[in-house]
Amino acid sequence: MRIAVYLPLLLSLLAPLGARLLSERCEPRLATWLLTASAFVLGTAGTISLGLLAVTGLLRIRELAVLGHWSAGTAQRDDPTQLPVALIAGLLGGVAVLMAVRMFWRRARTLAAAALEAACMPAQDGLVVIDDEAPDAFAIPGRPGRVVISTGMLRALDRTEHDILLAHERTHLTAHHYAFVALAQLGAAANPLLRPLATAVTYTIERWADESAATATGDRTRVARTVGKAALVTRPAAARTPSAALGILGRRTSSAGVGPVPRRVAALLAPPLRLHPFLAAATAVTLAAATLSLAEAAHDLHHLLEAVGI
Repeated sequence: MRIAVYLPLLLSLLAPLGARLLSERCEPRLATWLLTASAFVLGTAGTISLGLLAVTGLLRIRELAVLGHWSAGTAQRDDPTQLPVALIAGLLGGVAVLMAVRMFWRRARTLAAAALEAACMPAQDGLVVIDDEAPDAFAIPGRPGRVVISTGMLRALDRTEHDILLAHERTHLTAHHYAFVALAQLGAAANPLLRPLATAVTYTIERWADESAATATGDRTRVARTVGKAALVTRPAAARTPSAALGILGRRTSSAGVGPVPRRVAALLAPPLRLHPFLAAATAVTLAAATLSLAEAAHDLHHLLEAVGI
């Protein structure tokens, strides 16, 4: 456990670099999978690593050793982890678990509420048109999900742009983008260093939907113009928009405005990104290293427990 137990935590420091490279240079669908897997795996591995360190600290406490009939002296001799480090790891691990459980509960409640709201919406072919002059459009997950468009948005766009908007929003539903966002946020909740990965996922799912709309319509330039036009006519997210909703302008808040729309427009005006196997391989190696190091640390802890008599 001298080095292996710390490796998943150290790999989290690469999150800003990985988020930038994958979101800007890799095909959006693959980038979303890689970013989500990275956030979830590193968040889980880091939390378990903190737990392993905390256990080694408990083994060194003589009062607990007397109660549990194990040898605290053997633990102090065979385990290099200092007690203060183990105690800090235990505190951080407890906070990580609490934050992850809190995020899981919030996301579960949000998605359940969205699904219930979607089920109660009368729709034609999954489309709900609301009478509202404020231009807005978003997708709500559910069984089935709903695409909600305001009359203001329909008036602001022409017929071809309507098709692009629908193709974008339906991709959010059919590709289950809400699950990617939820898993990435779960990993980031456990380890704040992974927040760049979760933020990048909210961008790449929009790029994924943009590219799907471009494929469906066969006109990348028109999709870029539609995204830009929707950004110009749409005001900051209204209070009525469900928190689980995904719109053509991304996940918005009252202060966040339209988000990274200029980057998406520029990407649509450029040639499509390729899969980039080197970045995919580098991500796979990173996640494999985190997983194997965690397995090695757990194996070392097993031998330590045998040595102290547990």
